[in-house]
Amino acid sequence: MASDSEFSMTSDQPYYLPLADEVEVFQAAYAARLPVLLKGPTGCGKTRFVEHMTWLLAENKSSTTEHALITVSCHEDLTATDMVGRYLLKGDETIWSDGPLTRAVRSGAICYLDEIVEARKDTTVLIHSLTDHRRILPIDKTGELIEAHPEFLLVISYNPGYQSVLKDLKPSTRQRFVSLEFDYPDVQTEATIIAHESGVDATAAERLAVIGERVRNLKQHGFEEGVSTRLLIYTGELIAGGIAPRRASEAAIVSAISDDANVQQAVADIVDVVLP
Repeated sequence: MASDSEFSMTSDQPYYLPLADEVEVFQAAYAARLPVLLKGPTGCGKTRFVEHMTWLLAENKSSTTEHALITVSCHEDLTATDMVGRYLLKGDETIWSDGPLTRAVRSGAICYLDEIVEARKDTTVLIHSLTDHRRILPIDKTGELIEAHPEFLLVISYNPGYQSVLKDLKPSTRQRFVSLEFDYPDVQTEATIIAHESGVDATAAERLAVIGERVRNLKQHGFEEGVSTRLLIYTGELIAGGIAPRRASEAAIVSAISDDANVQQAVADIVDVVLP
């Protein structure tokens, strides 16, 4: 089954600090109804960016359609049926139940397929007819051919750091999307984000951002994935909750980042140097 969630607009703007021109490019893509691909490492803010843009577009548009974001966390067992829908038994009746993609296509929501390369190939092929001039979704089981709502937009994401021969986007899929590349921010920007999201003071936030930068530099020594901004925020939240900085870092960074004892020790050494 698809694991999906719906994010409806509230009066509170989801916090996102732009790093370049990604907001303007996304707005232009949405205006032209061009599907969008977000590429970047885990925990760098891709999902928050989509939430932020959904809110921003809802604030700026004149339509009365309620804007929503339907997010699907893709995985290897995700099938085309999970995305489109299936027949279900209800009492003595058999009724059709729309899947998350179909709901978004009908209602005009933004559909966000997170980590698309984790899904089965038949699921990837399913979205092709929604990513060109046709903007249609065929449902074989019901015989329907659904034209996408004028405000529907498809957004997908993946982490290039986990690419492999078996888990990568085919050119036939990749070249259907406007592509936005994300990365971790510089120290000062990341410190601002950590302070805002976790509630720690500026000094503690900057130290955590420095830890993040130095841990990511371990890539030069064979460590594939650096610490995410998400984990740095978690650390800040523990500190703001009264946990000692070193203990918070041990729980949310050192132990969370890897099970490899050598990697953990290297990260712990960085924490020891940066924290007082």
